[in-house]
Formats: sequence, C-alpha cells, structure tokens
Amino acid sequence: MKKYLLFFLLLLSRTLFSQADCSTALTVCGNSNITYSPSGIGALNENLGGCLTTGEHNSIWYKITIATGGTLTFDLVPSDPDADYDWAVYGPNVNCGSLGGPIRCNAATVIGVGASTGLNMTSTITSAAGGSPTPYCKYLDVLPGQTYYLYIDNWVDVFNPTMAPFSLTWGGTATLASPFTNPNIQTQPFTPPGAPAANPADPREIIICQNPAVFDFNTLSTGILNGNSNFQITYHTSQNDALSGANPILSPQTVNLALTYYYSIHYQDPADPNNPINSCRQTGAFKFKQGSITGNNVTLYSCNNNNTGTATFDLTSAAVFADPAATKKYYNTLSDLNAGINEITNPAAFVSAEGIVYVKITSQYGCIAVAEITLKFYPVVIVTEATLRSCFIESNPSTASFNLTTAPVTTQTGTKTYFPSLADAKNNTNPIANPSNYIASNGVVFIRVTNGNSCYAIAKVNLIVLLPVYSNVLKDKIICLEDKTTLDAGSGFTAYEWSTGATTQTISNVGVGTYWVKLKTGDCTTLQTVKVYASDQPVISSVDIESTTVTVNVTGGTGPYSYSTDGVNWQESNILTNIPRGDHHIFVKDAYDCDPIDITIVVPNLVNVITPNGDGVNDMIDYSALGNKQNLVFNIFDRYGNKIFQADKMNGYQWNGTTGGKKVPTGTYWYSVTWNENDKKNTLIKYSGWVMVKNRD
Repeated sequence: MKKYLLFFLLLLSRTLFSQADCSTALTVCGNSNITYSPSGIGALNENLGGCLTTGEHNSIWYKITIATGGTLTFDLVPSDPDADYDWAVYGPNVNCGSLGGPIRCNAATVIGVGASTGLNMTSTITSAAGGSPTPYCKYLDVLPGQTYYLYIDNWVDVFNPTMAPFSLTWGGTATLASPFTNPNIQTQPFTPPGAPAANPADPREIIICQNPAVFDFNTLSTGILNGNSNFQITYHTSQNDALSGANPILSPQTVNLALTYYYSIHYQDPADPNNPINSCRQTGAFKFKQGSITGNNVTLYSCNNNNTGTATFDLTSAAVFADPAATKKYYNTLSDLNAGINEITNPAAFVSAEGIVYVKITSQYGCIAVAEITLKFYPVVIVTEATLRSCFIESNPSTASFNLTTAPVTTQTGTKTYFPSLADAKNNTNPIANPSNYIASNGVVFIRVTNGNSCYAIAKVNLIVLLPVYSNVLKDKIICLEDKTTLDAGSGFTAYEWSTGATTQTISNVGVGTYWVKLKTGDCTTLQTVKVYASDQPVISSVDIESTTVTVNVTGGTGPYSYSTDGVNWQESNILTNIPRGDHHIFVKDAYDCDPIDITIVVPNLVNVITPNGDGVNDMIDYSALGNKQNLVFNIFDRYGNKIFQADKMNGYQWNGTTGGKKVPTGTYWYSVTWNENDKKNTLIKYSGWVMVKNRD
C-alpha cells in the first residue's frame, strides 16, 4: 500500500509541479546566493547514478560555468529542519544525455535544526550514501571555462512530507561566470522598480493611482535596465518562473495588490546565442500598492488690511496634502486646473478677494488629487477718523502737544502704532517715538491699529492747535504819570487772573507799569500783556521874544498844546502878547492835560535909540545884566543882514555904536540876543529888536 501511495504521489508531482530537467537547468549567475523551493520533478525522471538511487522527488538542476579557476565549495541550508536535501555534481563539460556518474554525491540523512550539506574544504569523501552521517563532500578544483551540473533534491515521502525552500551560498577561490559581474557586459547598475517598502525585507512597491488598474509591465523595463544593452527582461507571477524565465507576462493586465510580482533579467550575447551565460538570470520582487491620494479642502484666513477689499494669502501654507514631496499647482478656476492653463504663479503671495482657488496635487508617485482652498478675511479692524484739539505752546503758539494715545479711533482691542504720514503707516516705517507728547502744528497723523490676527486698519487723526485767544479790547494805555486808570480785558472768557491777583474782568486804580492777565477759554489759557505808559511831556524847545511878544516853540508830548503865563488862564496859540519887561513863567500842557511844564523867561529892557556921544545918556546898548545866562550872545546886523558886531563876555555884552573901532553911520540896525535858560531843558531864548544909532561927527 505504501508503495502504491508513493507511486501515486510521484505521478501527481510530475503532473502538478513539473520543474527543470538537466536540459533546462537553471544557469548559476556568478557567486550570488541562490534561494529556491523545488516542487516535483521535470519532464524526465532522470538516471542520476552514484549515491542517488531512488529517483527524483522535488528537484532542481543548475548549470555552472567557471570564470576563474580555483577551489569551489557551497553550503546548502534548508529553511525547515524537517527537510531532507540530497545533491549531486556532474562534469566537467558533460552533456545532459551522457552525464556519467556524479563526481560529488551526497544522500546523507540531514534533518534537524541547523541541518546543512554541501562541499567544504575539510571533507575528504566524494560521495555519501543514503543514511550516511557525513553531510559534506570534498571541494572541487575547477578551471576557467569548465561547466558543471548541480542536481538538488528534497527527498519526500509519505512519512516525510516536508517541502521547504533552501538557500545556497558559494565558497572557495573560484568564481562563476556571470554577465552581471562582468563590467564589460553590465556597464551600469540595474535599478529596481518602485520604492522600498516600510519593512525593507518586503518587496519594493510600485504605486498605482487607481484600483483596479491595468498595468503595462514593459513600461518598467527601460528604468530597470538603466542603459545596459543586450540585456532582456521579463515579468512573472512567481519566483520560480522568474528564475527559469517561464510563463512571462506578455501583455498589460489588471494587477493584484495582494500578489508579489517578479522581474527576470538575462543577457543575450549578440555574437553567441548559445553562450552559457545567456541563461544566467537576475531576479527581483515587487508589489503594487494603492497610491491614490485625497486632497483636504482647507479654509485660509488673511487680513483685509485697511479694508481694501483684498488680502495677501500664502496658498502654499494650506495643508491640502501632508506629503512634502508632493507638488502643488494652484488655479483660479476648476476649468483652468483641468486644462492646465492660467496657473497662479505667485501662490506664496496671492492677492485676492474672498473666494475659492483650486489645487492640483501630484504625489511623488504621480497620483493626482484636487482640493479647494476657500479664501476668507479675518474680521476687519474697524477704525474711525478722529480729531484731537490741544492748547498752543506759549513759546511757539502755532504748535501744541498732542496725546495721540487718547484719540478715539476704535473700540476694538488692538495694538496702536503712530505715524506722521499715510505712507509710513502703510509701510510700518518711521513710527512716532513719543505719541503721548507729540509736538505738532495743525495737520494730520495716522494710527495703525493691529489686532490679534496681525490684521490692521489705518485711522486718520486731525490735529487742531487751539490758538491763543486774546482780548480785543485790552490795549496799551497812555496816561499822565501822576494819574491812575482802569484796565478791561473784555467779556467772553471763562476766567481771568491778573498779575495784581485780581480775578475780575477789569482792574481799577492802576498806574503806569506793565501788567498781564491770563484769559481762559475752554481748557486753554492765554497770557496777554498790557502796558500803561506815562504820556510824553511836551518840551519848550525855544522862546522867541520880540518886544513884548513872546513866541513859545514846543516839541514832544501830544498836541494840541495849551499855553499860559499864570497856569490858570490858557490859550491855544503859542504867541503871547503884551508881556511886560522882566521875569515871567511860561506854562505849557499837551492834550493829555497832565501837570503843565513851565519855564522862567526874561523879557529884557528894550532900547531903541542910542546916541554914543559920551554924554552918559543912551550911549550904548548894555545886556550885561544877562551875563549869568548860558551861551549868551549879542549880535548887531546892518540893514543888509551883515553882522557888524558881536557882544560877548569879553566886551561885557555892550555896544557903543562902533565896529572895528569906528563909529557906524547914523541909521537903524538890527540886533539879536540868544541864551539858554538855566533850567533842566536849557531852553533856548531868542530876543530880537532894532535900534536907531545917532552918531555926530
């Protein structure tokens, strides 16, 4: 029964798990590691010879070509401790139809943890029969160009049903031929498709943007081959197929995300289609991964600064997709996005009203999603125009000190910054350093109010200097030095403060001097100064006396003048008549009617005829009585106005009718007497007259 059951399983293995025969042996590519899971046998149950007497079970054939000579070893390690692998090596340079006996053969029972078999440098045997406890045989000495066949079989029966992959690693000093290790053949490294999986031990992943997706595997070939000529590539759904090149995927097909796919690269020698290395294959695994992406619709807020109706939005800050490797393009409309036209070129500083823009998101794997960015304004900062009024600065009345921080431009919470111009406020430059004490004339300033979202609005503040308000009725006055007057600041002020201490509109009984009054209008106080001057006293500049007529000449003071000889009776004319000879007072006052000024004058005795004959009677004119006057001068003139004599202190202020020691001819002569009175003004007095001179020869 066991025999029939074993026969049935062998037939079933042939039917379901047909694998390579010697004629279709897999070519070993260089000294690279081999991993394989044999299952069943090939088309033939070949005559193996040597230590292998029970036929094939789960086998695989490899063809080995030596590149450089030396020693050759290998370690064959099952992945399951219950697997039992046998093997045999044939060659060198034999054909599958006439292999002959194996030159190395091992059918030792190698089962258990860490079980392994193969060739090593210490064994001395060349063959180990079934049941032998020696799993290793002696190494091979190989030469360049030699070919060998390696047969590997996992012995399985109904009592030992384990099937498991094995791994095979090469050792020794020899190298095996491979186009993949020859830099003259493979000039560039191959590039595996896709990207590493999260677990590096898993197959690489090719992202597809749709599921299910029909995929053309040939689109991967150019990238994998990376410019290496004379290499060909096929794609498979199993590793074994990839290793043998069997059952390639020949057309685009719907991919299965759960399935692992394989690519198989082999060299095709253009000069030798039978070159053994043409059958050498390098394989790799990959899977497909769903990579479709979904964009996140986002609302962006920005500041409608100064209520202009637009804001600057940084579209790139919208978290529409998390992967920083993705690319994003921004469009005003969905139709522009779909057509790929009118892309927004400044997404980091996009100026717009409220609305929607659209983002085309392309992942690093080429998958596309569309997201919307809704553009909204933060709540606006509401400001109103304000006016500040401030009292003038006394030292510079066209200016005032303004406390800008009190300007009622907003009721919202925010930070205020103060600027002298609108341009500065917009550009946030040249802020006013001391807004609580801003000295300015009439004009404007601007306040930038910034809220917690860093949005701002600019308010205009009008600055009005409250100029000094002076009394129109309070004027300087002129009064007599001895008088008193009343000063009236006028009505219309809310408070008065005089330099005298009075707080009334008027002050009385004030004399000559300088006074001030503080006039309050609203919150401002104007200091106004007023002077009470003493009137200028008139001055008698000169007096002309002719006979009994006295003419008084006055300067200074304020006309019209009044004249008097007794201080009681006054006249407006400066000509006083019928003034007798002798001393007299002359009084003068001006329009202010102040205490009059007065001087004392002398009207000399008038002599009109002299007879200088030496008889002692009327012999001369004598004004020696005026000798005490200042600058007394006595001059005689002929009828033609020629001065013929001057009487002074040297001649005793006398004239005896001579000139140059000679008597003047009988006739009428003119004379004048001038002097300065001995008063504080040294008033000039001029007395003039005529005299008849009678000289007898």
